[in-house]
Amino acid sequence: MSTRVVVTGMGAVTPIGIGTENFWKGIKDGKVGIKLIDRFDTTDFKTKVAAQVDDFNAKDYIDAKAAKRMELFCQYAVAAAKEAVEDAGLVMEQEDPYMVGVCIGSGVGSLEQAEKNTLKLAEKGPGRINPLLVPEMITNMAAGNVSIILGAKGKSINVVTACATGTHSIGEAFRSIQCGDADVMIAGGTESCVTPLSIGGFAALTALSNAEDPMLASRPFDKDRDGFVLGEGAGVVVLESLEHALARGAKIYAEIVGYGATSDAYHITSPAEDGSGAARAMTNAIREAGITCEQVDYINAHGTSTHHNDLYETRAIKLAFGEAAYKVKISSTKSMIGHLLGAAGAVEFIACVKSITDGYVHQNVGLKESEEEMDLDYVKNQGIEMNVEYALSNSLGFGGHNATILVKKYSA
Repeated sequence: MSTRVVVTGMGAVTPIGIGTENFWKGIKDGKVGIKLIDRFDTTDFKTKVAAQVDDFNAKDYIDAKAAKRMELFCQYAVAAAKEAVEDAGLVMEQEDPYMVGVCIGSGVGSLEQAEKNTLKLAEKGPGRINPLLVPEMITNMAAGNVSIILGAKGKSINVVTACATGTHSIGEAFRSIQCGDADVMIAGGTESCVTPLSIGGFAALTALSNAEDPMLASRPFDKDRDGFVLGEGAGVVVLESLEHALARGAKIYAEIVGYGATSDAYHITSPAEDGSGAARAMTNAIREAGITCEQVDYINAHGTSTHHNDLYETRAIKLAFGEAAYKVKISSTKSMIGHLLGAAGAVEFIACVKSITDGYVHQNVGLKESEEEMDLDYVKNQGIEMNVEYALSNSLGFGGHNATILVKKYSA
């Protein structure tokens, strides 16, 4: 029998609230964290909106000197990780630090540093490049900084699979505990890329919404959707072997029972049109859990609000679930917080856990009507109070990366 893995702590930094409870309150209130970008002048940009994190002060979580050596994506990760560890009641002095690992990914790292130093190079020459450019820019520094600050000396890794990063990070942390590499893993994703280069790049790819009304910008599964809204933030969870959690008397939120990871091997930006890759990730997770599709109560969809993703993910759900696809509730957290890229799957995993513990499935804010082929039960108008025994979270990344995690209500 494989090692059982449970969730004992959660931390979140999001556009609708800092801290897991604030985030979840925002979700239940249907709060939309999308607004006009105020980080830079958007006059020459087609895209004018993003989901920014407001009121974040790194000094509330990190020593001022240490914070100066971290870019925003690392600061978000540390803040979320510290909340998760405190929430879990994990005391590092009482643990074997070599059995506490970190798996926190970022899809992009610090585009801010890349932008600033490219300008310095062009205008003032190489002698003016920031000496800390590389360690502040590279994606693994989120995991590195978390391990340093928390004293976690076990496996410390950084999964980078674009928009599937957060889900793969939690999935690989789950596997690390299953195979005995760690007793505890601090896992998730983080991102901070509301920058001119990022907005300009995604807009050039015609992936972003050009709507300026926040309530109409990110509307997954709606027939009038026109692209995703870039978001930022972090989601981090504490995973433990059940044996370890019980031994220290930890509270247990939920149990991870399945993980599926596949590749479309199809296209660098578009998911496979028939949804076969994402479908296989879902069926792998469900098979590992030893349950049937009919037992899944809720799917937190990748649901980016792009034409291709929402249609092809719908096809994937139908392919994986068959007739059961019409009975499962489906919603996308991105309708409220935008697309957090490498952090998306981690924050959405937290939403799944909260759905289980609170018995609540949130709505797709902004969803009015779907086109003919998209005929599944996408929750709209308001959330639903219901028992959630099993929740499934999907993430799909550029490059054809598919990741699915299945989480269930904990029972001894």
